[in-house]
Amino acid sequence: MIRKIDFRVDGLDCSEEVTILRSEVGGKPGIIDLEFDVINARMSVEFDPDLLSAEVIVQAVASTGMKATLWELRRDSEVESFWQQHGRLVMTCTSGAFLLAAFVTHWMMHGSLFDAFNGDNSADHTFPPSVMGLYFTSVVSGAWYVLPKALQSARRLRPDMNFLMVAAVIGALIIGEWFEAATVAFLFALSLLLEHWSVERARKAIGGLLDLTPPTARYLCPDHEGILEKLVEEVPLGAIVLVRPGEKIPLDGEVVKGESSVNQAPITGESMPVFKRPGDQVYAGSINYEGGLDVRTNRAANDTTLARIIRMVENAQSRRSRSQQWVDRFSAYYTPAMMFLAIAIAIFPPLLLNVSWSDALYRGLVILVIACPCALVISTPVSIVSSLTAAARNGVLIKGGLYLELAGRLKVLALDKTGTLTQGKAEVQRIVTLNGHSERGLLERAAALEVGSEHPLARAILRKARESGIDAIPAEQFKAFPGKGGEGSINGKLFWIGSHRMMHEKGQETPEIHALAEELEDAGHTVVAIGNDSHVCGLVSIADSLRENVPQVVAEIRNAGVKRIVMLTGDNEGTARAIASEAGIDEYRCELLPEDKVEAIGRLVREDKFVAMVGDGINDAPAMAAATFGIAMGAMGTDAALETADVALMSDDLSKLPWLIRHSRRTLRNIQQNIIFALGLKVVFIVLTLFGMASLWMAIAADTGATLLVVSNSLRLLRNAK
Repeated sequence: MIRKIDFRVDGLDCSEEVTILRSEVGGKPGIIDLEFDVINARMSVEFDPDLLSAEVIVQAVASTGMKATLWELRRDSEVESFWQQHGRLVMTCTSGAFLLAAFVTHWMMHGSLFDAFNGDNSADHTFPPSVMGLYFTSVVSGAWYVLPKALQSARRLRPDMNFLMVAAVIGALIIGEWFEAATVAFLFALSLLLEHWSVERARKAIGGLLDLTPPTARYLCPDHEGILEKLVEEVPLGAIVLVRPGEKIPLDGEVVKGESSVNQAPITGESMPVFKRPGDQVYAGSINYEGGLDVRTNRAANDTTLARIIRMVENAQSRRSRSQQWVDRFSAYYTPAMMFLAIAIAIFPPLLLNVSWSDALYRGLVILVIACPCALVISTPVSIVSSLTAAARNGVLIKGGLYLELAGRLKVLALDKTGTLTQGKAEVQRIVTLNGHSERGLLERAAALEVGSEHPLARAILRKARESGIDAIPAEQFKAFPGKGGEGSINGKLFWIGSHRMMHEKGQETPEIHALAEELEDAGHTVVAIGNDSHVCGLVSIADSLRENVPQVVAEIRNAGVKRIVMLTGDNEGTARAIASEAGIDEYRCELLPEDKVEAIGRLVREDKFVAMVGDGINDAPAMAAATFGIAMGAMGTDAALETADVALMSDDLSKLPWLIRHSRRTLRNIQQNIIFALGLKVVFIVLTLFGMASLWMAIAADTGATLLVVSNSLRLLRNAK
């Protein structure tokens, strides 16, 4: 039986380590598949337990200089010593301090700032032993974390960036460039420190979601009336949790006592508080405002909506975007190619051109330094995780970098009508009085005839009556006519209620009333007629109304760059045309069965490739699956929507759609900026090196600066939550 285990790997900070682990672990007999999440330092191993054990996998990781811990036990291993936490910083600072001390000492002893920079390689100049000792100490400190990985790389005959840097430093020492060697060692250590810091920052951004829930909860003890306070993990299901004003709600549950406004922004991104009363659902991480609430828990701490969101954001890292995949493929060829280029520059110019061997070797060493792909390999994953975390904070759950990138390339957006564009329930739109009847009187008679009915149209009329302050008194001797309507006695007089067809059959429909009814039906409304034994008293039009601000949202989606917006519905042509026109949507497909929606999405994908389907429930899942990616509306608390959708909008707020598209496109631009800048800088320095205009310390300083700028640019996406 195939088994899958997740490990926390200490030292897994970039794609270089991924390559090493694929080589060492992936080559073991019994390994079926490996997946890596650099941001969370997680390695997922699928293997045959008959051929391999978890202990062997741990040993294979240890042979690379990294340490693997079972994912479930990662919390136990996160208690680190001072050296484990700060050793990299200490050694980088030490390297920098000795570099500065050596430079100043050389300057003071030699009396020339230029010579201290240049090393003064004239024949009559000898480096003072004290200066050489200081530079050497700087080199050792800077290479402290790099040298072991470089040796392992050499042992495996698979050169990586650690090997390149050590080779460049040793080469510089051999040709007497002490200042250059120490500068390269220090700046490379600084670059790795920045990379490590950026990954930790991204990890903490995800971990910050965990801080949304309080660690403990107070609940009523079922055995006695006392109040207990325990860790949320220890609170039993069904316990009554007490939430005071101003506190965060610790667990998902149902309000059983009290009323209050609750800020659900941490879960849904909604800016306005939601009023909660007994019977309403509340979610862990949301903030209680003015009133106390008693909440009966219905989910364990590890199964709350917030906990599932966090797990999915963490798991999203394994679904790599195309940009990430491209960078990884490029890096696999880039490092060996740069090594060959460095060797060629060191060997061929002296043989073919009038270039000294020392100059050629120096230029080759500069190329080795330029070959360091730090800025390139960190450019995409930090952008992706920053973007995913910002989206989760804004109530948009994206299941991976792949879908984030697809949203940025979106060309066609298909939306289900009912429950997505509309409220999902019938509401009274117009009340038309006839033959001298008043609006209130007409609504009283309609409500009296509909009392007790569960039909959606009847419920809409009863809701309207309640809103108008009407207490419906049931009609007497009520008789139903299935598929048409019904009739009954009100204050001793017979009244009927029913469809356009029933009004026609009663023989009371005049040409004027017929024209009025058809006008309402053409607008997408269902007409309900009310009459007595002599005439039609009036008409009530009922329709599923658009959500608030739908036309504005549709316009924003177009402005965000989506070429086509298509509405899909099972309604008739008139209703579909009316809703589409009101929403500002040009294209619609009507009278569709679920399988017809799948076919319609398939045609759109064949025409435009990048197509998203937006639905409000599991019934839309087939069409969402047929699209390039699916977006679920109102997924908060809906397990099926959370699990099946590629993107889940945690609230019913349609304005999250244009935000998602803009956010995704901003992320794509961010990644492109990072890649172009990182590669462009390499090209510039290769050209400068070929003309003998670049030095070792300039190359590594530029690479370190590029890493810093790329990381800073990527982390800007964390602030993009509006």
